[in-house]
Amino acid sequence: MTAQLKEHDRQDPTDTARAEAPVFTGIGVTAPNGLGTEAWWRATVAGESGIRPVSRFDASGYPATLAGEVPGFEVKEHIPSRLVPQTDHMTRLALTAAAEAIQDAGLDLEQLPEYAAGVVTAASAGGFEFGQRELEALWGKGGQHVSAYQSFAWFYAVNSGQISIRHGLRGPSGVLVTEQAGGLDAVAQARRQLRKGSQVMVTGGVDGSICPWGWTAHLTSGRLSTRDDPARAYLPFDADADGQVPGEGGAILVLEDAGTARARGARTYGALAGYAATFDPAPGVPGEPGLRRAAEMALEQAGVTPAEVDVVFADGSGVPDQDRLEAEAITKVFGPGGVAVTVPKTMTGRLAAGGAPLDLAAALLSVRDGVIPPTVNAGRLADGCDLDLVTEARRLPVRTALVLARGYGGFNAAAVVTAAA
Repeated sequence: MTAQLKEHDRQDPTDTARAEAPVFTGIGVTAPNGLGTEAWWRATVAGESGIRPVSRFDASGYPATLAGEVPGFEVKEHIPSRLVPQTDHMTRLALTAAAEAIQDAGLDLEQLPEYAAGVVTAASAGGFEFGQRELEALWGKGGQHVSAYQSFAWFYAVNSGQISIRHGLRGPSGVLVTEQAGGLDAVAQARRQLRKGSQVMVTGGVDGSICPWGWTAHLTSGRLSTRDDPARAYLPFDADADGQVPGEGGAILVLEDAGTARARGARTYGALAGYAATFDPAPGVPGEPGLRRAAEMALEQAGVTPAEVDVVFADGSGVPDQDRLEAEAITKVFGPGGVAVTVPKTMTGRLAAGGAPLDLAAALLSVRDGVIPPTVNAGRLADGCDLDLVTEARRLPVRTALVLARGYGGFNAAAVVTAAA
């Protein structure tokens, strides 16, 4: 298991200005508003939300009752029967997304050198559901079961390990845990492995914790909306914002050495041109939150000016004070209303470690199709949020996108994707 986060990627000795940016060649998606990349993308551009009342357990006795749940997922259609006893819901979703991404990339893994392909993913909340299952077994039938701590550790390892085993990926492997920022951090770690000699990395994240134990943890954050109308519950940057809605799912991506992709004639969605990560000051310590610095350093690393960015995929907390801080960071970089900003996760809920990879997938498909997906249900901007918020699909050429993510506890990450040369 890997749990590391640098102040920003330029501190990595493998990161040099001469290094060619790796490219994304495959996308796999399991999301609340669509199972599979193209189904999800059609729904996202059309503004179709997957947020609805919780169905995976009885949430009627909880203050919050809405979630984004992946629809139409039939285990027997996606997971070999031999793997079912070894996996939980989140791992099955991750395996499904990984299989789609590898197929989408057109990879013949048997043609690669034995240790040339690896897996680095992110995880955060999914361990709750695995732990819930273990606790239910412990309380119900007794016997020997792992502890709650062991269940989290096992879940984080198995999510990446099952992908490696199923596809014979014997190269570098790891899992990063930085909550909502984790998906970007995992992709950056995958890039480091490519620069160290790997040819292909399967990366991103699929996450979620729609179970009683996980729900209780979400509620303790104080950030969940308690509204029961799916159209009014999650409204980032809106004057009527009330909090956020959790969801499950995410995206697995194939990140490939540019030379390797070129040599095999691979179709590419875009390049990972820049990345940076920062920490907020400790509670009670004065200082500006680190999101702006992360954005500026990612742009600098990519060799991109703010004027060249076509769209920002914002973190979009939905918590008013958090939204204002992010809006201030974006405004300091781009100026008031200086760049299109969108939060397509308003259609899925916040997916923990799966959220940022799904935004990366959206950014890459925006580049492919020349369309910025909308922030649904948002209306009047809150005071202090001077943004050009995209509330209906906006069609225009997209060459450069900035993806922002913030993890609970002060983690910030930013990634720049550009159209492949």
